Amino acid sequence: MIDKLKSEENNSSRPLFHRVVKGGIWVFSLRIAERIFYLIRLIILARILAPHDFGLMGIALLTMATLETFSQTGFQAALIQKKEDTKDYLNSAWTVMIIRGFILFMILYFIAPHVATFFREPQAKLIIQIIGLSILIHAFTNIGIVYFQKELEFNKQFVYQFFGTFTDFVVAVSAALIIRNVWAIVFGLLAGNCARLVMSYLIHPYRPQVSLDFSKVKELFGFGKWVLGSSVLVFLVTQGDSALVGKLLGAAVLGFYQMAYKISNTPTSEITNVISQVTFPAYSKLQDNLPKLTEAYLKVLQLISYLSFLIAGLIFALAPEFTRAFLGEKWMPMVPAMQVLAFAGLSRSIAATSGFIFYGVGKPKVDTKLQILRLFILALLIYPFTVKWGILGTSFVVFLSIFITSIGFSYYAIKITKCGIKDFTKTIVIPLINAAFVTVLIVGSKSIISSGMWKFIIFTGVGFLTYFIMTYISDKLFNYKMHALLKESFQSLKAV
Repeated sequence: MIDKLKSEENNSSRPLFHRVVKGGIWVFSLRIAERIFYLIRLIILARILAPHDFGLMGIALLTMATLETFSQTGFQAALIQKKEDTKDYLNSAWTVMIIRGFILFMILYFIAPHVATFFREPQAKLIIQIIGLSILIHAFTNIGIVYFQKELEFNKQFVYQFFGTFTDFVVAVSAALIIRNVWAIVFGLLAGNCARLVMSYLIHPYRPQVSLDFSKVKELFGFGKWVLGSSVLVFLVTQGDSALVGKLLGAAVLGFYQMAYKISNTPTSEITNVISQVTFPAYSKLQDNLPKLTEAYLKVLQLISYLSFLIAGLIFALAPEFTRAFLGEKWMPMVPAMQVLAFAGLSRSIAATSGFIFYGVGKPKVDTKLQILRLFILALLIYPFTVKWGILGTSFVVFLSIFITSIGFSYYAIKITKCGIKDFTKTIVIPLINAAFVTVLIVGSKSIISSGMWKFIIFTGVGFLTYFIMTYISDKLFNYKMHALLKESFQSLKAV
C-alpha cells in the first residue's frame, strides 16, 4: 500500500501540461454531470416545494457552514501544496478530522434551538440537528483521496464525487414526490454523504488509522492557519448576506435570494471550480519555475475569462425567460437580484484565478488580506442597502465588494507572476467586448419571439453562435489566440 502511495506521489513521467489537460477534462466532465443532475433536481424541487422550504434548508446549511468554516484546519490544502512525501501526515490529519467532526456535531445539536429562535423559524431546529450528521459522516472519509487532487488523478475523483451526487439526486427527488416538504432535501444531502463515505474506501487502497503526531499536526497547521483565516473571511463575505436576509426579511425571501444566488453564480463559479482543482496542484508543482508559472496563469485566465463573460451575459439577458419557463411564476420576484448577482459571479471567477496562484506558491496570506477588505465593504454597506431595497440592494453590495477586491487579486497576481499589465488586460478586455455585444444583441431582439421555453433555447443558441463568431474575428484581428489555446488543449488530451 505504501509503495502504491509513493508511486502516486512520484507519478510525473508524463508532461505536466498533458496531465493537467487530462485532469481538466475529467473535472469538467464531473462538474457538467453534477450540474445537469443539480439543475434537474433544482427544477423538480422548485416546482414541488415552496420558497419557504428552501429558506428553511438555507438556514440549516448556513448554521452548519458557519461551524465548519470557523473550525477549518486547511490540512487538505496543506497536503496538496507540500512538495515532499506526505504519507506520514495522513493518519494524524484523519484523526484530527474525526475529533473535529464529533465536536461540531455536538455543538450543532445543542445550538439548534437558539438558531431557530434567532431566525423565528421553529421548524429549523430539528433540520439543523439532523443535518449535523453529515459533518460526522464526512469526518470519516478516507484521507487517501487527497491524492486524487494532488496527483491530478481526477478520473478517480469523478467516480468518488459523482456516486454521491447521483445518490443525492435519486433520494431527494423520490422523497419530494412522496412527502413534498423540506425533508426531501435533507434526506438527499445525508444519502449523498453516506455514498461518498463508502466510495472513498472502495476506490482508494489507503486505510487510515487513529494516530496523533502533534509535530505533524503543527506543521500542517502552519500552512493551514492561513487557509482557515481565508475560509472564515470567505464564509463571512459569502454567507453573511444570507444570514442578514434571513434575519431581516424572513425565510421565504431568503429562499428567493439563495435561489437567485445559486443560479446566477453556479455557471461561472463551476467553471472556476473545475479549473481550480487542476490548477492549484499544478501551480504548486511550478512554484519554482516562474516562466512556466506565468504561462500557465495566463492560459487559465484566458480560458476562464472566455467562458465566464459569455455565461454572465447570457444569465443577465435571459434571467426572466429562464425563471418563468423552468421554475414558474412564483419565483419571478428574484429576477432583478439574479441579474445583478450574475456580474458578482463573473467578478468572483476572475478573482479566483489569482487566488489559486497565491496558494500554489505558498502565499495564502495575500488571499486572507484581500478577503478582509471585501468583508469591510460588505459590513459597511449591506445593512442599509438591504433595508432600503431588499434583496436587490443586498445583491448590489455583494457585487460591489467582489468587484473592488478582484482588482486587488489581479494586482497581486500580476506582481507574483510578472505577466505584465498589457498581457493581463488583453486577456480580459477581448472577451468582455465580445460578451457585451452578445448581451446587447439578445436584449434588443427579445421582443421578436413571445415568451416561453423556446425563446430561452433559441436566444441561448444565438448567444453562443454570435460569441464564437466574435472570438474568431478577435483571433484574426487582435491575435487573441483562443483557437490556438483550445487546439493545444485538445492535442494534449490526445497525447495522454
